[in-house]
Amino acid sequence: MKGAKWFKKSLIVLVSALTFGLVTPSDFNWLGEADSAKHPEKDLQEANSARYGASVQNVNKNIEEELFSQNDFIQYIVCKGEENAYCKFGGKIKPRIQAEFKAVILPKMEEAIAVMASSHQEHELQQLAISENPASGRGEKIFNIYNENNGEDIMRFHVRQENPPQEGYWFNFHYHTYHDQFAAHHDLGRIYWDKNTPPKWSSQGMLS
Repeated sequence: MKGAKWFKKSLIVLVSALTFGLVTPSDFNWLGEADSAKHPEKDLQEANSARYGASVQNVNKNIEEELFSQNDFIQYIVCKGEENAYCKFGGKIKPRIQAEFKAVILPKMEEAIAVMASSHQEHELQQLAISENPASGRGEKIFNIYNENNGEDIMRFHVRQENPPQEGYWFNFHYHTYHDQFAAHHDLGRIYWDKNTPPKWSSQGMLS
């Protein structure tokens, strides 16, 4: 599920429910008697299709405008971002750092996403999506937020394994933005691992 698609798909059931009964036979009294006499069923079917389609579009538009908000976007991205992170951590790393990640890193990640969202209009946020495949092995990628229309990244969230002298291994969480072509590291925090080398990241796509 991606960007605007996740929101639109979530509205299908509601749209269907709201459009039932909007089109009735009385809506087609404007049809000419002569044409109706020639092809009554065909004319009614075509008119019904046209009017029903317009009704669905109008209701769908109204629902999106009424229900979609900046907060919807932030909460969705944070939720999926957390899933991506746990998927990346895998069965060996996740149990040891999950609690600290959720308490320290995730709130800062949410703040960064909220700042980005505040600089976009709500219709622009509906064009943004979250990537679904965190990097495995020693790769840094947790997830990207990108524009579905042109495929360009907006933010990239990474975690890097560091080994400062005499300090053991740390996981450095940070993000990059398109404002400086993803050059600068914006720190989200570090989590200590151990004196020993941590396992490789384990990723098999988004958790269901």
